[in-house]
Amino acid sequence: MKRVHLLPNIVTAFALSCGLFAIFKVNMMSAAAVNEHSLMVIAGLLLLAAFADLLDGAIARAIKAESMFGGLFDCLADAITFGVTPSIIVLKTLSPEPGTASSFFLTAAAMIYSVCGVLRLVRFSLMAQKAKEDQSLADAHNKHFTGLPIPGGAVAAVAANLAFMSGEFQDFFDVRGLFHTWAMILIMVVLGYCMISRWKFPSLKTLNFRVASFRRVFITVMAAVLLFYGLLNHFTIVFFFCSWGYILIAAVLSLIRLISGKKSKTLEEFEPEPNDDIQE
Repeated sequence: MKRVHLLPNIVTAFALSCGLFAIFKVNMMSAAAVNEHSLMVIAGLLLLAAFADLLDGAIARAIKAESMFGGLFDCLADAITFGVTPSIIVLKTLSPEPGTASSFFLTAAAMIYSVCGVLRLVRFSLMAQKAKEDQSLADAHNKHFTGLPIPGGAVAAVAANLAFMSGEFQDFFDVRGLFHTWAMILIMVVLGYCMISRWKFPSLKTLNFRVASFRRVFITVMAAVLLFYGLLNHFTIVFFFCSWGYILIAAVLSLIRLISGKKSKTLEEFEPEPNDDIQE
């Protein structure tokens, strides 16, 4: 039985290793050596870590191997992989001159992002614990996230930084120099806020279409083929729009709910959580 419990923890350790390797790799590089290709490799590592983070929980539930140790290990691994790694990548990529205003604000924005990510993980753990005692909370917990999930925040931060470095992206928007720095300052702060906000973000289970079985399979296959082709040939652009598209979808759904009002049943599941959702 103990060997079975090792499996999800090994997957978690793999995700943590991806994050640590990304940190070590970017720190061993000079600022001049950080280019689009190296950032694509790091982005690929974070995508692997995000997939492993999704997989370890699924494996633990499937083989009934959930444990307090596994939950704590997963939170600590996520704090490093998705909370610290993006901040280090952004700081290394831009490397602003010490003592300047851009250096101060970029460092502050990176710290805000990392701290908010850790707070997001703490709140998630507390809510998951409460969900075990309340079936209605458990159902909502499985369908929606309160606040942007930290892997989503990490992917969005790295995708934006990579896009601003990309020549393909520069054909549409010129975001070099100080504009790149200040854009990333704003993005890191916004992502930090999204992670600790009370806004609802849909899980993959809610993003489905009720169509005939054959059409569902056909649409899924076509979408997978297009996504795979896009990642192979236009990785930066597809990576950017997929990561930020998820945030945009959540923002639109929450905005519709906000406009419709509390008395309406429109998108009722996207009503922001009350402020006392983790209080004893």
